[in-house]
Amino acid sequence: MSFTKIYLQAGRDEAVRRFHPWVFSRAIGRYEGNPEDGDVVEVFDRKGHYLASGHYHDGSIAIRIFSFGATTGGPVTPDVAYWTDKLTHIRSIRQAIVTGDTNCYRLVHGEGDGCTGLILDVYNGVVVLQAHSIGMHRERQMITEALRNVFGNELQAVYDKSADTLPDEYGASVTNGYLYGRTPVPHPVQENGNTFLIDWITGQKTGFFLDQRDNRQLLAQYAPGKKVLNAFCYSGGFSVYALKAGASLVHSVDVSQKAIDLTKQNVGANFGETDKHEAYAEDVMHYLKASETSPDDHQYDVVVLDPPAFAKSLSARHRAVQGYKRLNAEGLRRVAKGGILFTFSCSQVVDRELFYNTIVAAAIEAGRQVRVLHHLSQPADHPVSLFHPEGGYLKGLVLWVE
Repeated sequence: MSFTKIYLQAGRDEAVRRFHPWVFSRAIGRYEGNPEDGDVVEVFDRKGHYLASGHYHDGSIAIRIFSFGATTGGPVTPDVAYWTDKLTHIRSIRQAIVTGDTNCYRLVHGEGDGCTGLILDVYNGVVVLQAHSIGMHRERQMITEALRNVFGNELQAVYDKSADTLPDEYGASVTNGYLYGRTPVPHPVQENGNTFLIDWITGQKTGFFLDQRDNRQLLAQYAPGKKVLNAFCYSGGFSVYALKAGASLVHSVDVSQKAIDLTKQNVGANFGETDKHEAYAEDVMHYLKASETSPDDHQYDVVVLDPPAFAKSLSARHRAVQGYKRLNAEGLRRVAKGGILFTFSCSQVVDRELFYNTIVAAAIEAGRQVRVLHHLSQPADHPVSLFHPEGGYLKGLVLWVE
């Protein structure tokens, strides 16, 4: 099988030699062939030395690399055998990371696992595939066959949920659906011994926010006997952990009624009927501000602020920072003296330093003395390549508030 060959300009190959997985269009010198969006291409330096293989797209990021020559020793053919070998290796790493009473985790985290443009999440025998590039989406059937080889009888189904994550024109022609098998939803999973019911068909992302697993476990250390607010609760992950740890009362708040229904469903799956949990379908900022009129009833020992991404582009960053500042200032006002705030940002364009400085500004505005107890990130099944720091999107702080 022959692929289009792309030769980089002189001096524009260093990033690839340092294992950065993106080749920008301005780095390309010439083509041998006429690649279309999603085609596999081979990348060479100006002198013809093979560097990498990737998927082509006519845009600013022209090539998303999935295989480096320095690792493989030469060009590769991304067939079922290739994907089987690659996923077998990645799964062996996950087996060392995800242990005990957990059967839901991220199997493939894009660039962090050398699979640029591909997300694979495992939910108790079901794999949800989410492609972020046309090339990876075109590989979906081979990836499905590879998953069957890797998991054997453990694999119940593979579901493609890529329609909303692909480039607009191509994505408009894509319909989400099963690539292999089928299983009813909601589907039960275990995370650190807690039960969650997952709906990958209608739920956000692939069905659950797997990237908060370690942070939910950390929250459990601070929750016993405490009154907890879980803001932007989605399906109630932090709420379930807090209740399991012995929180005296948990309030879950989300603007989406569907999210509140999911939260109640998950609380019920773990505890049945309980008077220790109350859920509110309400705008979080409105809820926090309304609390100012009755501060004694709305002070919490532990507050969790886990909002959706406030900015998805550099142009929206300033507005996002102002939003994080206002949100955290209100959140800090709701923390009782000697209480704890867990605060997060998943906006990739708001880096760790900027987020930290924004929380400092919020603490000044709220007039609270604050100490940092923990710097938080995504778990080890969401790895970040040293050569692609953009993959480290989740950042968080645990704060002790006086």
